[in-house]
Amino acid sequence: MKYMLLMQFSEKNVDFPKLDEWKPEEIQAHIQFMKQTNAGLAAAGELVDAQGLAMPETARIVRSHSGGAPVVTEGPFPESKEWVAGWWIVDCDTEQRAIEIAAAVSAAPGPGGRPLNMPIEVRQIMAAPPTEL
Repeated sequence: MKYMLLMQFSEKNVDFPKLDEWKPEEIQAHIQFMKQTNAGLAAAGELVDAQGLAMPETARIVRSHSGGAPVVTEGPFPESKEWVAGWWIVDCDTEQRAIEIAAAVSAAPGPGGRPLNMPIEVRQIMAAPPTEL
């Protein structure tokens, strides 16, 4: 089964400094942890994809516009307090294994090498639409 692990943040659940306040060696340790985690998942045959996203202020919201040019809103809405920082797609035998992977990723090091305890949402990827549709 495939699962998507979403690294999501909000103003309520971030209790560590913004990335631009980290020391360079702390950023490097964090990136190295992610690379090692991904390498381990790949070696186990569980990694399908993993990506980090640019900061939310670079986001664009696009909506179709009744046959005209699409409407593009630059940046997040000011009232938006949540954002997705990245994701993993893993292929593993059980939901429990996906939860174990999410827990390991959640503990990525942050400032001072302390675990960030980031919230990671685990969602199964549907192989097909629900049969009741």
